[in-house]
Amino acid sequence: MPKIIYFDCAGGICGNMTLGALLEICGDEEYFLNELAKLGLDGYEIRIEKRESYGIRGTYVNVLIDGEDEYGHHHDIGHDHHHAERNLNDILSLINNSDLRQSVKEISANIFMKLAKAEAKIHDKDIDKVHFHEVGARDSIIDIVGTAILIDRISPDLILSSTVNEGHGFIECAHGKMSVPVPATSQIFADSNIQVRQIDVNTELVTPTGAAIISTLASDFTLMPEMKIQKTAFGLGSKDIGYTNALKVYLGEGSENNDDIYVVETNIDDSTGEQMAYAMEQVLKAGARDAFYTPVIMKKGRPAYKLEIICTKDKLDDLLEIVFKETTTIGVRYHKVERTELKREMICVDTEYGKVQCKKVTSPKGQVYIYPEYEDIKKIAIEKNIPLKELYKLF
Repeated sequence: MPKIIYFDCAGGICGNMTLGALLEICGDEEYFLNELAKLGLDGYEIRIEKRESYGIRGTYVNVLIDGEDEYGHHHDIGHDHHHAERNLNDILSLINNSDLRQSVKEISANIFMKLAKAEAKIHDKDIDKVHFHEVGARDSIIDIVGTAILIDRISPDLILSSTVNEGHGFIECAHGKMSVPVPATSQIFADSNIQVRQIDVNTELVTPTGAAIISTLASDFTLMPEMKIQKTAFGLGSKDIGYTNALKVYLGEGSENNDDIYVVETNIDDSTGEQMAYAMEQVLKAGARDAFYTPVIMKKGRPAYKLEIICTKDKLDDLLEIVFKETTTIGVRYHKVERTELKREMICVDTEYGKVQCKKVTSPKGQVYIYPEYEDIKKIAIEKNIPLKELYKLF
Protein backbone atom coordinates (compact mmCIF):
# COMPACT_ATOMS: atom_id res chain seq x y z
CA MET A 1 0.00 0.00 0.00
CA PRO A 2 1.55 3.37 -0.98
CA LYS A 3 2.22 5.93 1.76
CA ILE A 4 0.73 9.26 0.66
CA ILE A 5 1.28 12.82 1.90
CA TYR A 6 -1.48 15.21 0.84
CA PHE A 7 -1.08 19.00 1.28
CA ASP A 8 -4.35 20.92 1.68
CA CYS A 9 -3.29 24.47 0.78
CA ALA A 10 -6.66 26.17 1.33
CA GLY A 11 -4.88 28.61 3.66
CA GLY A 12 -1.83 28.98 1.41
CA ILE A 13 1.65 27.72 2.20
CA CYS A 14 4.87 29.14 3.61
CA GLY A 15 8.04 27.66 5.07
CA ASN A 16 7.24 27.65 8.77
CA MET A 17 3.67 26.39 8.22
CA THR A 18 5.17 23.48 6.26
CA LEU A 19 7.59 22.73 9.10
CA GLY A 20 4.78 22.83 11.66
CA ALA A 21 2.55 20.41 9.76
CA LEU A 22 5.35 17.97 8.90
CA LEU A 23 6.60 18.02 12.50
CA GLU A 24 3.13 16.90 13.62
CA ILE A 25 3.18 14.12 11.01
CA CYS A 26 6.72 13.06 11.91
CA GLY A 27 6.32 13.44 15.67
CA ASP A 28 10.07 13.69 16.36
CA GLU A 29 11.21 17.22 17.20
CA GLU A 30 14.53 16.02 18.63
CA TYR A 31 15.45 14.25 15.39
CA PHE A 32 14.51 17.34 13.38
CA LEU A 33 16.63 19.71 15.48
CA ASN A 34 19.61 17.34 15.62
CA GLU A 35 19.59 16.87 11.85
CA LEU A 36 19.24 20.60 11.21
CA ALA A 37 22.26 21.24 13.44
CA LYS A 38 24.39 19.24 10.96
CA LEU A 39 24.31 22.29 8.66
CA GLY A 40 26.63 24.13 11.01
CA LEU A 41 24.51 27.27 10.59
CA ASP A 42 24.48 29.72 13.50
CA GLY A 43 22.61 32.88 14.40
CA TYR A 44 19.20 31.27 14.62
CA GLU A 45 16.84 29.69 17.10
CA ILE A 46 13.76 27.55 16.46
CA ARG A 47 10.86 27.73 18.87
CA ILE A 48 8.22 25.07 18.38
CA GLU A 49 4.89 25.92 20.04
CA LYS A 50 1.34 24.64 20.20
CA ARG A 51 -1.16 27.39 19.33
CA GLU A 52 -4.78 27.85 18.33
CA SER A 53 -6.21 29.65 15.31
CA TYR A 54 -9.99 30.01 15.18
CA GLY A 55 -10.42 27.03 17.48
CA ILE A 56 -8.00 24.77 15.60
CA ARG A 57 -4.94 23.65 17.54
CA GLY A 58 -1.73 23.13 15.62
CA THR A 59 2.04 23.60 15.61
CA TYR A 60 3.65 26.99 15.10
CA VAL A 61 7.34 27.06 14.24
CA ASN A 62 8.94 30.40 15.03
CA VAL A 63 12.32 30.77 13.30
CA LEU A 64 14.36 33.56 14.88
CA ILE A 65 17.26 34.94 12.81
CA ASP A 66 19.76 37.09 14.74
CA GLY A 67 17.03 37.52 17.32
CA GLU A 68 14.34 38.62 14.87
CA ASP A 69 11.21 36.74 13.89
CA GLU A 70 9.46 36.92 10.52
CA TYR A 71 7.93 40.29 11.42
CA GLY A 72 11.18 41.94 12.52
CA HIS A 73 10.42 41.68 16.26
CA HIS A 74 13.61 41.27 18.26
CA HIS A 75 14.27 38.35 20.64
CA ASP A 76 17.57 37.89 22.47
CA ILE A 77 19.26 34.69 21.31
CA GLY A 78 22.86 35.70 22.02
CA HIS A 79 24.10 36.36 18.43
CA ASP A 80 24.94 39.56 16.62
CA HIS A 81 25.84 38.93 12.97
CA HIS A 82 26.30 41.40 10.14
CA HIS A 83 23.75 40.98 7.37
CA ALA A 84 25.84 39.81 4.43
CA GLU A 85 24.55 38.13 1.29
CA ARG A 86 24.82 34.56 0.03
CA ASN A 87 24.46 33.38 -3.53
CA LEU A 88 23.07 30.04 -4.69
CA ASN A 89 26.49 28.37 -4.81
CA ASP A 90 27.19 29.46 -1.22
CA ILE A 91 23.95 27.88 -0.07
CA LEU A 92 24.41 24.67 -2.07
CA SER A 93 27.99 24.34 -0.76
CA LEU A 94 26.73 24.71 2.80
CA ILE A 95 24.18 21.96 2.22
CA ASN A 96 26.46 19.61 0.25
CA ASN A 97 29.36 19.93 2.70
CA SER A 98 27.17 19.01 5.66
CA ASP A 99 26.66 15.56 7.18
CA LEU A 100 23.01 15.44 6.14
CA ARG A 101 21.71 12.40 4.29
CA GLN A 102 22.23 12.51 0.53
CA SER A 103 18.48 12.33 -0.08
CA VAL A 104 17.97 15.41 2.13
CA LYS A 105 20.67 17.28 0.21
CA GLU A 106 19.01 16.45 -3.11
CA ILE A 107 15.53 17.56 -2.01
CA SER A 108 16.97 20.78 -0.54
CA ALA A 109 18.97 21.56 -3.67
CA ASN A 110 15.96 21.00 -5.94
CA ILE A 111 13.82 23.41 -3.91
CA PHE A 112 16.54 26.07 -3.77
CA MET A 113 17.10 25.77 -7.52
CA LYS A 114 13.40 26.44 -8.10
CA LEU A 115 13.59 29.54 -5.91
CA ALA A 116 16.85 30.81 -7.47
CA LYS A 117 15.61 30.32 -11.05
CA ALA A 118 12.57 32.46 -10.28
CA GLU A 119 14.69 35.20 -8.71
CA ALA A 120 17.06 35.12 -11.69
CA LYS A 121 14.21 35.59 -14.16
CA ILE A 122 12.53 38.48 -12.38
CA HIS A 123 15.85 40.32 -11.83
CA ASP A 124 17.20 39.41 -15.30
CA LYS A 125 20.41 37.90 -13.89
CA ASP A 126 22.34 34.69 -14.35
CA ILE A 127 21.33 32.16 -11.71
CA ASP A 128 24.81 32.20 -10.12
CA LYS A 129 24.56 36.00 -9.74
CA VAL A 130 21.39 35.85 -7.65
CA HIS A 131 22.01 36.86 -4.04
CA PHE A 132 19.88 36.28 -0.97
CA HIS A 133 20.06 38.77 1.89
CA GLU A 134 21.61 37.00 4.89
CA VAL A 135 18.51 37.06 7.09
CA GLY A 136 16.28 35.84 4.27
CA ALA A 137 18.86 33.29 3.17
CA ARG A 138 19.18 31.72 6.60
CA ASP A 139 15.42 31.72 7.08
CA SER A 140 14.96 30.01 3.70
CA ILE A 141 17.76 27.54 4.42
CA ILE A 142 16.09 26.47 7.66
CA ASP A 143 12.63 26.24 6.08
CA ILE A 144 13.81 24.35 3.01
CA VAL A 145 16.38 22.03 4.58
CA GLY A 146 14.03 21.44 7.52
CA THR A 147 11.27 20.45 5.12
CA ALA A 148 13.65 18.09 3.30
CA ILE A 149 14.70 16.49 6.61
CA LEU A 150 11.09 15.82 7.61
CA ILE A 151 9.98 14.57 4.18
CA ASP A 152 12.97 12.21 4.13
CA ARG A 153 12.09 11.00 7.64
CA ILE A 154 8.43 10.37 6.72
CA SER A 155 9.51 8.81 3.39
CA PRO A 156 6.20 8.94 1.48
CA ASP A 157 5.72 7.05 -1.76
CA LEU A 158 3.59 9.85 -3.21
CA ILE A 159 3.14 13.57 -2.45
CA LEU A 160 0.07 15.38 -3.76
CA SER A 161 -1.46 18.80 -3.20
CA SER A 162 -4.76 20.57 -3.49
CA THR A 163 -5.15 23.70 -5.57
CA VAL A 164 -3.10 26.39 -3.81
CA ASN A 165 -5.04 29.42 -2.53
CA GLU A 166 -3.36 32.83 -2.77
CA GLY A 167 -4.58 36.16 -1.44
CA HIS A 168 -4.53 39.64 -2.99
CA GLY A 169 -3.67 43.23 -2.14
CA PHE A 170 -0.25 44.55 -1.13
CA ILE A 171 2.45 43.66 1.38
CA GLU A 172 5.56 45.44 2.63
CA CYS A 173 8.84 43.70 1.86
CA ALA A 174 12.57 44.49 1.50
CA HIS A 175 11.96 46.19 -1.88
CA GLY A 176 9.00 48.25 -0.64
CA LYS A 177 5.28 47.70 -1.22
CA MET A 178 4.43 44.90 -3.67
CA SER A 179 1.24 43.41 -4.98
CA VAL A 180 0.27 39.85 -4.07
CA PRO A 181 1.49 37.42 -5.26
CA VAL A 182 4.98 38.93 -5.16
CA PRO A 183 7.11 38.58 -8.32
CA ALA A 184 9.15 35.54 -7.18
CA THR A 185 5.99 33.65 -6.22
CA SER A 186 4.32 34.57 -9.52
CA GLN A 187 7.36 33.33 -11.44
CA ILE A 188 7.37 30.00 -9.60
CA PHE A 189 3.68 29.64 -10.46
CA ALA A 190 4.56 30.22 -14.11
CA ASP A 191 7.54 27.85 -14.09
CA SER A 192 5.74 24.91 -12.46
CA ASN A 193 2.59 22.82 -12.68
CA ILE A 194 1.01 24.43 -9.61
CA GLN A 195 -2.75 24.85 -9.80
CA VAL A 196 -3.44 28.19 -8.08
CA ARG A 197 -6.43 30.44 -7.52
CA GLN A 198 -6.85 33.83 -5.90
CA ILE A 199 -9.32 34.14 -3.03
CA ASP A 200 -10.74 37.14 -1.21
CA VAL A 201 -8.13 37.47 1.54
CA ASN A 202 -6.31 40.80 1.65
CA THR A 203 -2.77 39.55 2.30
CA GLU A 204 -0.10 37.17 1.05
CA LEU A 205 -0.93 33.48 1.60
CA VAL A 206 1.86 31.95 -0.49
CA THR A 207 5.47 32.99 0.03
CA PRO A 208 8.19 32.33 -2.55
CA THR A 209 9.64 29.66 -0.25
CA GLY A 210 6.23 28.03 0.13
CA ALA A 211 5.69 28.06 -3.63
CA ALA A 212 9.14 26.54 -4.24
CA ILE A 213 8.52 23.82 -1.66
CA ILE A 214 5.12 22.68 -2.90
CA SER A 215 5.99 22.94 -6.61
CA THR A 216 9.02 20.72 -6.02
CA LEU A 217 7.46 18.14 -3.72
CA ALA A 218 3.99 17.62 -5.19
CA SER A 219 3.74 15.42 -8.28
CA ASP A 220 0.18 16.59 -8.97
CA PHE A 221 -2.38 19.18 -7.84
CA THR A 222 -5.67 17.39 -7.51
CA LEU A 223 -8.44 16.31 -5.17
CA MET A 224 -7.45 13.96 -2.39
CA PRO A 225 -7.13 10.42 -3.76
CA GLU A 226 -8.71 7.35 -2.25
CA MET A 227 -6.73 6.75 0.95
CA LYS A 228 -7.06 5.63 4.55
CA ILE A 229 -6.11 8.69 6.61
CA GLN A 230 -3.70 7.92 9.45
CA LYS A 231 -2.80 11.44 10.62
CA THR A 232 -4.07 14.98 10.10
CA ALA A 233 -1.66 17.80 10.94
CA PHE A 234 -1.94 21.59 11.13
CA GLY A 235 1.03 23.91 10.61
CA LEU A 236 -0.10 27.30 11.88
CA GLY A 237 0.78 30.74 10.58
CA SER A 238 0.42 33.93 12.59
CA LYS A 239 -1.87 36.03 10.37
CA ASP A 240 -5.53 36.81 11.01
CA ILE A 241 -7.13 36.01 7.66
CA GLY A 242 -10.70 35.60 8.89
CA TYR A 243 -10.44 31.83 9.32
CA THR A 244 -7.83 29.31 10.44
CA ASN A 245 -4.41 30.37 9.17
CA ALA A 246 -3.00 26.90 8.69
CA LEU A 247 -1.54 24.43 6.26
CA LYS A 248 -3.33 21.10 6.67
CA VAL A 249 -1.38 17.97 5.77
CA TYR A 250 -2.66 14.40 5.69
CA LEU A 251 -0.68 11.19 6.00
CA GLY A 252 -2.52 8.21 4.57
CA GLU A 253 -2.35 4.81 2.99
CA GLY A 254 -3.50 4.54 -0.60
CA SER A 255 -5.40 1.61 -2.03
CA GLU A 256 -3.66 -1.03 -4.11
CA ASN A 257 -5.52 0.16 -7.21
CA ASN A 258 -4.84 3.86 -6.66
CA ASP A 259 -3.31 4.42 -10.10
CA ASP A 260 -4.78 7.35 -12.00
CA ILE A 261 -5.78 5.76 -15.30
CA TYR A 262 -6.24 7.88 -18.43
CA VAL A 263 -7.66 7.09 -21.84
CA VAL A 264 -6.06 8.94 -24.77
CA GLU A 265 -7.95 9.14 -28.08
CA THR A 266 -7.24 10.56 -31.51
CA ASN A 267 -8.66 10.03 -35.03
CA ILE A 268 -6.19 9.45 -37.86
CA ASP A 269 -7.14 9.49 -41.55
CA ASP A 270 -3.88 10.38 -43.29
CA SER A 271 -1.23 7.96 -41.97
CA THR A 272 -0.09 4.75 -43.62
CA GLY A 273 -0.63 1.35 -42.08
CA GLU A 274 3.11 1.06 -41.45
CA GLN A 275 3.20 4.40 -39.62
CA MET A 276 0.26 3.50 -37.41
CA ALA A 277 1.69 0.07 -36.57
CA TYR A 278 5.01 1.66 -35.64
CA ALA A 279 3.27 4.30 -33.49
CA MET A 280 1.41 1.61 -31.55
CA GLU A 281 4.63 -0.33 -31.05
CA GLN A 282 6.33 2.77 -29.63
CA VAL A 283 3.56 3.68 -27.17
CA LEU A 284 3.48 0.10 -25.85
CA LYS A 285 7.26 0.13 -25.42
CA ALA A 286 6.96 3.45 -23.55
CA GLY A 287 4.70 1.94 -20.89
CA ALA A 288 1.11 2.18 -22.13
CA ARG A 289 -1.14 -0.35 -20.39
CA ASP A 290 -2.87 -1.05 -23.71
CA ALA A 291 -3.31 0.49 -27.16
CA PHE A 292 -5.60 -0.36 -30.06
CA TYR A 293 -7.16 0.97 -33.27
CA THR A 294 -10.88 1.07 -34.10
CA PRO A 295 -12.19 1.74 -37.64
CA VAL A 296 -14.35 4.90 -37.74
CA ILE A 297 -16.03 7.12 -40.34
CA MET A 298 -15.14 10.79 -39.88
CA LYS A 299 -17.38 13.84 -40.47
CA LYS A 300 -16.66 14.17 -44.21
CA GLY A 301 -17.31 10.48 -44.83
CA ARG A 302 -13.63 9.57 -44.87
CA PRO A 303 -12.68 6.20 -43.36
CA ALA A 304 -10.16 6.53 -40.52
CA TYR A 305 -8.86 4.83 -37.41
CA LYS A 306 -9.31 5.91 -33.81
CA LEU A 307 -6.20 5.28 -31.73
CA GLU A 308 -6.94 4.63 -28.06
CA ILE A 309 -4.25 4.37 -25.41
CA ILE A 310 -4.74 3.34 -21.78
CA CYS A 311 -2.03 4.62 -19.43
CA THR A 312 -1.22 5.86 -15.94
CA LYS A 313 -0.85 9.58 -15.20
CA ASP A 314 2.94 9.41 -14.90
CA LYS A 315 3.20 8.08 -18.48
CA LEU A 316 0.73 10.54 -20.03
CA ASP A 317 3.09 13.30 -21.18
CA ASP A 318 5.63 10.89 -22.69
CA LEU A 319 2.92 9.01 -24.59
CA LEU A 320 1.36 12.21 -25.95
CA GLU A 321 4.79 13.21 -27.25
CA ILE A 322 5.10 9.88 -29.08
CA VAL A 323 1.62 10.23 -30.63
CA PHE A 324 2.44 13.69 -31.99
CA LYS A 325 5.87 12.57 -33.17
CA GLU A 326 4.91 9.29 -34.86
CA THR A 327 1.44 10.04 -36.31
CA THR A 328 -0.04 12.86 -38.38
CA THR A 329 -2.57 13.92 -35.75
CA ILE A 330 -2.56 17.53 -34.54
CA GLY A 331 -4.79 17.04 -31.51
CA VAL A 332 -5.72 14.39 -28.95
CA ARG A 333 -8.40 13.92 -26.31
CA TYR A 334 -7.71 12.40 -22.93
CA HIS A 335 -9.68 11.88 -19.76
CA LYS A 336 -9.33 10.17 -16.42
CA VAL A 337 -11.40 7.03 -15.95
CA GLU A 338 -12.48 4.89 -13.03
CA ARG A 339 -11.81 1.18 -13.16
CA THR A 340 -12.32 -1.98 -11.15
CA GLU A 341 -9.43 -4.41 -11.25
CA LEU A 342 -9.52 -7.91 -9.80
CA LYS A 343 -6.68 -9.19 -7.63
CA ARG A 344 -4.32 -11.37 -9.63
CA GLU A 345 -1.18 -13.43 -9.26
CA MET A 346 0.91 -15.61 -11.54
CA ILE A 347 0.93 -19.34 -10.76
CA CYS A 348 2.34 -22.44 -12.42
CA VAL A 349 -0.16 -25.24 -13.15
CA ASP A 350 0.92 -28.83 -13.79
CA THR A 351 -0.97 -30.47 -16.67
CA GLU A 352 -0.63 -33.82 -18.39
CA TYR A 353 1.27 -31.98 -21.14
CA GLY A 354 3.64 -30.06 -18.86
CA LYS A 355 3.76 -26.87 -16.79
CA VAL A 356 1.69 -23.86 -17.87
CA GLN A 357 1.96 -20.31 -16.51
CA CYS A 358 -1.47 -18.97 -15.56
CA LYS A 359 -3.11 -15.90 -14.12
CA LYS A 360 -5.03 -16.64 -10.93
CA VAL A 361 -7.75 -13.99 -10.60
CA THR A 362 -9.95 -13.52 -7.52
CA SER A 363 -13.30 -11.67 -7.51
CA PRO A 364 -14.42 -9.43 -4.62
CA LYS A 365 -16.59 -12.31 -3.34
CA GLY A 366 -13.74 -14.79 -3.47
CA GLN A 367 -14.51 -16.57 -6.75
CA VAL A 368 -11.28 -17.82 -8.36
CA TYR A 369 -10.63 -17.96 -12.11
CA ILE A 370 -7.60 -19.47 -13.84
CA TYR A 371 -6.48 -18.11 -17.21
CA PRO A 372 -3.55 -19.84 -19.00
CA GLU A 373 -0.89 -17.74 -20.70
CA TYR A 374 -1.39 -17.93 -24.46
CA GLU A 375 2.27 -18.41 -25.39
CA ASP A 376 2.57 -21.44 -23.07
CA ILE A 377 -0.42 -23.32 -24.47
CA LYS A 378 0.46 -22.28 -28.02
CA LYS A 379 3.84 -23.96 -27.57
CA ILE A 380 2.18 -27.16 -26.30
CA ALA A 381 -0.36 -27.09 -29.14
CA ILE A 382 2.44 -26.97 -31.72
CA GLU A 383 4.71 -29.51 -30.03
CA LYS A 384 1.95 -32.06 -29.24
CA ASN A 385 -0.20 -31.34 -32.31
CA ILE A 386 -3.24 -30.71 -30.13
CA PRO A 387 -5.97 -28.19 -31.07
CA LEU A 388 -5.54 -25.00 -29.07
CA LYS A 389 -9.24 -24.97 -28.10
CA GLU A 390 -8.84 -28.42 -26.50
CA LEU A 391 -6.01 -27.20 -24.30
CA TYR A 392 -8.14 -24.32 -22.98
CA LYS A 393 -10.58 -26.95 -21.66
CA LEU A 394 -7.90 -28.09 -19.16
CA PHE A 395 -8.40 -24.94 -17.08
